[in-house]
Amino acid sequence: MGKTVCFTGHRQIPDGEYDRLWDLLGRTIEEQIERGATHFRTGGALGFDTMAALRVLLLKKRYPQIKLDLILPCPSQTAGWKQDDIFLYEQILAQADAHRYVSQTYYRGVLQMRNRALVEGADVCIAYLCHSHGGGTAYTAALALKNGLEWINLAEKL
Repeated sequence: MGKTVCFTGHRQIPDGEYDRLWDLLGRTIEEQIERGATHFRTGGALGFDTMAALRVLLLKKRYPQIKLDLILPCPSQTAGWKQDDIFLYEQILAQADAHRYVSQTYYRGVLQMRNRALVEGADVCIAYLCHSHGGGTAYTAALALKNGLEWINLAEKL
């Protein structure tokens, strides 16, 4: 089995950065494929997670050996989301090679459990972590660094 890459990033991406981040993310994923990455994990959240999943799905057409694995907190993850976001999430879920829920119900701490599952066994973490933000992205980044994953923060390259 090849290398595993996980993604973490903010739910909000400024309009002025979206196109540049989309392009940079695509180039970075391709570099990882060329370096032996075959499995890509995302947590199914809005924002950067969705962008990363879409990029991997597009690249599967050129690199059919790669796999998209969704590590999801619970089946009710989309509760409260806009209908357009739910539709896109369901399209990604249908095209993913695998998915699993870390819990069947939502509870305080389930997102951190999902983030730990993303990092466990991964070799590389591609992130969109702006230093002015914290939350789940910062938590996942700290886990990735603590576990010795190769760290790539796209926010520092924009």
